[in-house]
Amino acid sequence: MRLFRARSRDDDVSTPRPPLAPVVALVQAGRYAEAEAAARAVAAERPEHAPLALSLAALSTGAQGRHAEALAGYDELLPVFGRQFGAEHPQTLLLRSNRAQTLTALGRHAECEAECAAVARAATQVKGPERQRMTAAARNGQIYALNAQGRHPQAERLARETLAAHHTADRFALTLRLGLARSLNGQGRHEEAFAEARQAATLNRRLPEEARRTETGAVELAMADALLGLGRTAEARTRATTAHDACTAAFGSHHYRTTEARELLDRIDNA
Repeated sequence: MRLFRARSRDDDVSTPRPPLAPVVALVQAGRYAEAEAAARAVAAERPEHAPLALSLAALSTGAQGRHAEALAGYDELLPVFGRQFGAEHPQTLLLRSNRAQTLTALGRHAECEAECAAVARAATQVKGPERQRMTAAARNGQIYALNAQGRHPQAERLARETLAAHHTADRFALTLRLGLARSLNGQGRHEEAFAEARQAATLNRRLPEEARRTETGAVELAMADALLGLGRTAEARTRATTAHDACTAAFGSHHYRTTEARELLDRIDNA
């Protein structure tokens, strides 16, 4: 669910600038501990870049599974971003989206759902290509939260609507398709879920490495869940083990997706 894209203060919000560009490169490479340290160093040494640097630090903290600490960082930054950029600026909306998805990593799914819906509504006022990406990011968080609350038909409808409006084969399309697969698994429609997961796997292979890194293990988890529902337990366990090992290596043992993979392995072993 981590959907950060580094941004500058002016209208071109997609291009990282020194001294933040090296930090963004570390994030994209999955070197989260180094990225966190580098971001905090920039914040200490260059106060004018501190808000964006600290948002990268919070992102990197969450990517290491320290979700409560990441949320605290986002909470401190929200009023700062509101003053520096404005309440409706893409930077502020992005911070809110990332914060909301940290909420669901902490099990606060209803709060995540409400905040992501609010960000998606606000994103309709954003100009240029950022509008589609920000909407997809917020809707992805909302879909995840709906699924986590067991509201799978609502999650399915929202996933299909958002995918129909999203015309780019990017990592947002990948996360939305995975959310759709999750909603289908939740409704016991495992053949359909497996088909969606296979489409997600195809898209995942076509993306550049830095674009798919944040979704490490997610495709395998969707497939494993569907395979378990189809009674293909041995295959499901192989996929879930792969997902667990990949998530542990990428994010650590306390990350929410690592925990999800471990819980799925328990379900498989008890099936």
